[in-house]
Amino acid sequence: MLELENTLFTIVLLLYFASMILYFVFIAAKKENLSRVAVGLQAAGLALHTLALICRGIGAGRLPMTNQYEFATSFAWALCLVSVIFIVKFRFPVLGACAAPVTFLMIGYAAMQSKEVRELMPALRSNWLGFHVSTAIIAYGAFGVSFALSVIFLLRERVEKGSFLDAHIPQNDKLDAISYRSVALGLLFLTFTIVTGAIWAERAWGSYWSWDPKETWSLVTWIIYAAYLHLRVNRSWQGKSAALFAALGFVCVIFTYIGVNTFLPGIHSYA
Repeated sequence: MLELENTLFTIVLLLYFASMILYFVFIAAKKENLSRVAVGLQAAGLALHTLALICRGIGAGRLPMTNQYEFATSFAWALCLVSVIFIVKFRFPVLGACAAPVTFLMIGYAAMQSKEVRELMPALRSNWLGFHVSTAIIAYGAFGVSFALSVIFLLRERVEKGSFLDAHIPQNDKLDAISYRSVALGLLFLTFTIVTGAIWAERAWGSYWSWDPKETWSLVTWIIYAAYLHLRVNRSWQGKSAALFAALGFVCVIFTYIGVNTFLPGIHSYA
């Protein structure tokens, strides 16, 4: 099963790369049909990616969410899932041109990690693993899409009126509303992540909160996105400043996942 997972992973990597290129060509060549092919390739990659994760889980005999490689490939899967949902729901293929590179970079990061299957450390042998990590994966995927939407929002003012891109990018108010939904989805799941993590920590280590670097930066990330939603709802905060704030939140997400493990090792250093 692990050999099959490796083969599927390589195919998925190529499909994500091909869809990313087609999104770029769709914009450059202004060919509507290319966007449909790009979405189709992305959806095919997502389906095979799901199968690869299932094979990894069967081969490892556990949920495939416990090390850098497994979390990175799951992160890429969630990015692809949420972006495809938003692209199809809002008929917004230009989103793919910004979200696909983020997905490809994340699965590329996964490809550089060790795929070795190791026995779980005692603290990870818990039913809370699935709840805690799966909610984090969906949260990070939603935040990745909000980052792509923020980039589009910031670049939209440079789009010429009446141009091909102008016709394929929603107006600022709708674009802001879509971004708001992606942040709200991400914050909801990040809240579940922190709550389930606290419960799990108390059972594993006897304390709900220990100010471990990853716990601290997860809280920082939560505060940033919570502040964004608070200002958005109570003060009708929109526009460029809101987009920059959402982009900053994703920088914190990446630092929480990669930076903390690299520079601030702690009890979460295994993933």
